[in-house]
Amino acid sequence: MNSAALLEDAFGRIRETVHEAVEGCAPDLLHARLDPGANTIAWLVWHLTRVQDDHVADAAGREQVWLSQDWVRRFGLPFAPDATGYGHSRAQVAKVRVDSPDLLLGYHDAVHEETVAYVRGLTNAALGRIVDESWSPPVTLGVRLISIISDDLQHAGQAAFVRGSLERG
Repeated sequence: MNSAALLEDAFGRIRETVHEAVEGCAPDLLHARLDPGANTIAWLVWHLTRVQDDHVADAAGREQVWLSQDWVRRFGLPFAPDATGYGHSRAQVAKVRVDSPDLLLGYHDAVHEETVAYVRGLTNAALGRIVDESWSPPVTLGVRLISIISDDLQHAGQAAFVRGSLERG
């Protein structure tokens, strides 16, 4: 198995976890909070997908799916088009509202497809390309992709935990 196949597998695991956390959720479950400061399932999945979309698009040198496929309009959120949820307040988290899990899953699946199409074509040598010089040491493509995977799996797991906690409660 090569690096591209490992990356594809990792991004596939994110997709599976997102689907498990979101499929069949009623809107009230997607927007429920474990406490007043907690993140909702809707926000967690929107945020992890926005970050993946933003970072992979930047690395690939292409437009984000959020914009190119007009998900920004479909979601209709009261944020700037480039918002990813990073640093959102409690009030901003509450503004991520969807009528159906299908919207979250549709956007996530569209980003997943673009991500997988990109990583399938990567060579091991390409993973050493510097994509962010604002860090010391500079961030390579490989490190950026692993960072996305790590962050996304954490948030997908949090969404699954929130769902399980609320359904048992």
